Amino acid sequence: MSEVRICLVEDDEQVASFVKKGLTEQGYEVEHAPDVESAKKLVQHAAFQLLLIDIMLANGSNGIELCRYIRQQDDTLPILMLTALGTTDDKVAGLKAGADDYLVKPFHFAELLARIEALLRRRRAEEKQSRYLSYADLTLDTWNKTAQRSGKSIALTAKEYVLLELFLKNPDKLLSRQYIADKAWGIHFDTGTNIIDVYVNYVRNKVDKSFGDKLIHTVIGMGYILKSKK
Repeated sequence: MSEVRICLVEDDEQVASFVKKGLTEQGYEVEHAPDVESAKKLVQHAAFQLLLIDIMLANGSNGIELCRYIRQQDDTLPILMLTALGTTDDKVAGLKAGADDYLVKPFHFAELLARIEALLRRRRAEEKQSRYLSYADLTLDTWNKTAQRSGKSIALTAKEYVLLELFLKNPDKLLSRQYIADKAWGIHFDTGTNIIDVYVNYVRNKVDKSFGDKLIHTVIGMGYILKSKK
């Protein structure tokens, strides 16, 4: 739990002290900011896994403004709004600004903790899902840059990895040589070279050679496609 850092943006010192103490006892690391500018500085210089933001802050600022700012920087960071304003319009305003959840003061700490844990679980599930690219029995781990087919590891060079990732991001889609050159090499395709075909064959030999269901297919005169025959 200690690796989870929370930024608490709250101008009421009593509320901030209560929340920070409770979360610290639960094993979270908590940084406190009393206003928008302080919060911006914290977020710019440290990595947080979740933000708790009060909608009504000191110095004429508010959490809606901060929420919009955070969303411009990071559209995945979980944000939980804390506020004494409980009308539907206030909730809608917070959610439209990018908040993931909304908790009205006064609240029980147990409910706050449950909301935080739910947001963190959802974030972890989304990260895990986005980590892997899969098609049929072929899986690519985008964090570790490794590939497996039916549980068997496939050794890839850096360029082969980029090419296979491109196919897995575009399953069942015909990819022209020009498209592959642009996306995998960042170059204009020279029709006088066969580099695309050479590398596609490298990847195909590693991905398909030992398996009955061939996945990478040539469409003559048009390009290549990742497609299962099953």
